[in-house]
Amino acid sequence: MTRLWKRAMRLGVMTLGFGGLFVAVNAVPGVATPPNADFSSTIVARGTYVDRGSLPLPMGMDIVVSKIVSHPGGSSGWHSHPGGAIGVIGCDGVGCHSELTIYQSYGGHCVITRYTNGQTVLERPSDVVVAINTGSTDTIIYATFPGVPVGGSPRIDRANPGTCPGV
Repeated sequence: MTRLWKRAMRLGVMTLGFGGLFVAVNAVPGVATPPNADFSSTIVARGTYVDRGSLPLPMGMDIVVSKIVSHPGGSSGWHSHPGGAIGVIGCDGVGCHSELTIYQSYGGHCVITRYTNGQTVLERPSDVVVAINTGSTDTIIYATFPGVPVGGSPRIDRANPGTCPGV
């Protein structure tokens, strides 16, 4: 009977664990912070990585290239990327000046970094960030998202972690 009892307990604990995981995964999107109306993203290109090159990217995943436009005051909402992101800050027109501020929740603290034209932003897959156009003109981010599930979104909406007050 002891063996049967242990087996039943294991099954019960696993059932509760998977039930809790299901609830947690489905509850998170309800508190996510999507981008506001002044922040838009257009996928420019998408391709599946099939090369056996030296970049540490998992084969069979998509690489997505997007042109992201943010009007002054535009916010991306708190988010992360499944395979990280590499972005170059730019703007339309000669002599224009764009400015983007990234607020990152890191280890219970808020890390704030300001970027301007021609600078590069690197976000790791574990980074939870919000990007805000703190300039006076439209900011364009040319972004590459490696390691995206085939046909999936390069963005994961996240809840505000509460580490950057007022953001």
